Amino acid sequence: MSCNPGNWELGAQGTEAKLVQRLDGERITVPFNINNSIPPTFDNEPLEGQKDQEQQEPELRSTPNFMVEVVKDNTMKTLVLDCHYPEDKVGQEEEDGSDIFSTWEVSFQPTSKSEWKDTNYMLNTDSLDWAPYDHLMNFLADGGVDNTFADELIKLSMALEHQKYINFLEDLKVFVKCQ
Repeated sequence: MSCNPGNWELGAQGTEAKLVQRLDGERITVPFNINNSIPPTFDNEPLEGQKDQEQQEPELRSTPNFMVEVVKDNTMKTLVLDCHYPEDKVGQEEEDGSDIFSTWEVSFQPTSKSEWKDTNYMLNTDSLDWAPYDHLMNFLADGGVDNTFADELIKLSMALEHQKYINFLEDLKVFVKCQ
């Protein structure tokens, strides 16, 4: 990460990236994919009384969905949390003290990814009371996955996305020129 909080190691292949950290007998892995991580901007209409030249371009932000996989030493289970950036929280930068990311689902999977199954129970956090949900978010924060991490993940994802975008345009230019 550009501002690498904690001891995260970055691995990237194509559009997929993974951050890994070992901490107090746990391995925390955060995989994400930059594809489709920049939400479309449909707000091209000028506001009432605003001229075309006054209209500002919206800031592009890469907000990928990501997983948090926690494996404790000497266990055969991985706690898997499926996370995302809600649109109404992006850009607030903790103004109201709430989390800038949310967790959709939580499940346990076997430690070996080759044995992960869609038939394992997945808890939708919408049905979870606020106290256990807050406990999960505090558990993540204790492992280094907090608002600071989520903000740095946006910056990292944006840098990776920008690099892939430039490479794509260069490849497209060469490909179209060959026609």
